[in-house]
Amino acid sequence: MSFKTQALSLLGSISLALTAHGVAQAADSNKVKVGMMLPYSGTYADLGNNIDQGFQLYIEEQGGTLEGVEIEYVRLDDESNPSKAPENANRLVNRDQVDVMLGTVHSGVALAMAKVANDTDTLLIIPNAGAMAITGPLCSENIFRSSFSNWQPGYGMGVAAAKELGKKTAVTVTWNYAAGDESVQGFTDGFEEHGGKVLENLTVPFPDVEFQALLTQIANIKPDAVYTFFAGGGAVKFVLDYAAAGLKDTIPLYGAGFLTDGTLQGQGEAAEGLYTALHYADDLDVQKDKDFREAYEKRFNRVPDVYSVQGYDAAQILHAGLKEANGDFSNREAMVKGMSESTYDSPRGPLALSKSHNPVHNMYLRKVEDGMNKLQGIAVANLGDPAKGCRL
Repeated sequence: MSFKTQALSLLGSISLALTAHGVAQAADSNKVKVGMMLPYSGTYADLGNNIDQGFQLYIEEQGGTLEGVEIEYVRLDDESNPSKAPENANRLVNRDQVDVMLGTVHSGVALAMAKVANDTDTLLIIPNAGAMAITGPLCSENIFRSSFSNWQPGYGMGVAAAKELGKKTAVTVTWNYAAGDESVQGFTDGFEEHGGKVLENLTVPFPDVEFQALLTQIANIKPDAVYTFFAGGGAVKFVLDYAAAGLKDTIPLYGAGFLTDGTLQGQGEAAEGLYTALHYADDLDVQKDKDFREAYEKRFNRVPDVYSVQGYDAAQILHAGLKEANGDFSNREAMVKGMSESTYDSPRGPLALSKSHNPVHNMYLRKVEDGMNKLQGIAVANLGDPAKGCRL
């Protein structure tokens, strides 16, 4: 074979390869691959599954596609392990070639996902983790959050404690870690802006649940109220210990909504009467929520919670981008515009995203009555996040 013949043959092979690649791209242009990096095992497994189910429900309500685009799922258990997070996120992007990452619950894992998303210019939607840095110094046009920042529920409870409940002094207590610090800062900001005074910030090492020394300090300080940020097993133990120490009837206990979300069964009578603030409640007078709860229970045979809502709204955010882009996921400018500038009909009530892509939504005041987080009113309407350090 002559050199000319070899060259023509090689060019033909390249042409065929490029054509085949183009056909593959065309075939994939009606598909978006979503990497669901969530805790599917361990302490936070229920939270991860509820987020996943909420996301699925929205897609199914649209007939299984968004603007004619098929949604393909790649699921990866993040095990709530920050040390594995960079490898797991890179695996989704580089090996599985997902178009969008969705995750996660644990803030340490989410921070690693945000770095990978920024390094690889991959879209990331965060359906829970509230670390303020994600929509602060790490904010990016390709990172969105459908949940909250740790500051927001704390701020809402601080405002309500001062304005609605008339408290003048408070002590805060939490685990000594970033989420607790950010939540306490939110409470302090809201409480002191409305005339209250935080007397002391008490902490215990994470994940310690030995609270007796703290309870003794609280009894000695005698504040008008106590604000706390605990979740899961720690929340159950603190509420039980607080009541057992005889403090519940003399010093009201308030918290971010996670104090009593998913924990009421374990807390029992000790939780009755507790006030918390969150962007969701069990009895919102919102038609979208009533429809959502009915559909969720019918589809999954279980009652939805705030995590289910956050997963549902993560899918709504993705849909808004595809609407703006007319189903063309490769049109990044339109995708970002749609996701960031749309308003959403959420089960939680009105929802929009701030310039830093953090939710702007109502913080509801709830009270535990008959084992439910019942709505008392809106603590702060349309609350955004300070987004300190964000340069968007």
